[in-house]
Amino acid sequence: MKAFVLERYAKKNPLRLTDIPEPTPGDWDVLIEVHAAGVNHLDSKIRDGEFKLILPYKPPIVLGHDVAGVVRSVGQRVKKFKPGDEVYGRPRDGRIGTFAEYIAVNETDLAFKPKNLTMEEAASIPLVGLTAWQALIERAGLSKGQRVLIHAGSGGVGTFAIQLANHLGCTVATTTGASNIALVKSLGATIVIDYKSDDFENCLSGYDVVLNSLGSDILTKSLGVLRTGGTLISISGPPDIAFAREQGLNFILRQVLRVLSVGIRKQAKAHDITYSFLFMHASGSQLQKITSLLESGVIKPVVDRIFSFEDLNEALSYIETGRAKGKIVIKIL
Repeated sequence: MKAFVLERYAKKNPLRLTDIPEPTPGDWDVLIEVHAAGVNHLDSKIRDGEFKLILPYKPPIVLGHDVAGVVRSVGQRVKKFKPGDEVYGRPRDGRIGTFAEYIAVNETDLAFKPKNLTMEEAASIPLVGLTAWQALIERAGLSKGQRVLIHAGSGGVGTFAIQLANHLGCTVATTTGASNIALVKSLGATIVIDYKSDDFENCLSGYDVVLNSLGSDILTKSLGVLRTGGTLISISGPPDIAFAREQGLNFILRQVLRVLSVGIRKQAKAHDITYSFLFMHASGSQLQKITSLLESGVIKPVVDRIFSFEDLNEALSYIETGRAKGKIVIKIL
């Protein structure tokens, strides 16, 4: 089969399109013919080597964390899916590889594709949808009447998280550029701050939750907009000790992450704020709940551009510009 392979870690190192063996599904696996795959900042960061100490990948590897496609075969213990089913999902860590014509995925990482979405729209959802779900519902316990600040509202996670928080009955504030103000308002943001002309930390206060996807300076400033007892969740780091334990990292790496996160953890504690780093995990059951929101129209996919399979490296370059509105997707079939 055709696949894009990362042969070595290097900044902006192009992935190579080549032929590799088609995967053989295990007992609990579903073999998927990939029709579309989402492209994420996570893919470019792994390519650049930013996660090589904490994620279990050794080149040569196939990247790609979102898939939508058709089931071609199933392992003998698979119960939920059968050949011909249309599915989507985020393969678990250690088993990624959606930048290929086929991928074998554990059945618990998959859900049936929303009936009202195209393959390309469905492929835009899993990673960002699960990230927003796990941050706002699983981690923060967001509920009706609360106030939440979602940074980078026009990005992949931001466009989904705004809609989810709005559906939960929350007041949603977000930061974005002037050209994207109309977009984030249409998604449900009631307070929009142009990050180029205004300082969000001077405009907001008393918030219950902040979801950060930006740099360390934004993370620190976000403490000032939270109420006492509020929650600060970051998907861009620094990783904390809880993440190190979840990943089963060795003692030395645990100590490294302890040092990297000590500053923000101390500042958060001084403000009586809970800080946590979120690295989302695969979950077909959560994705099935997201499916119901998509099929009812409560949440709509936001896709900026669809690239051909052959133009994957161009898609990765585009996502690194930071100008994408919503998700970037590659069409394979």
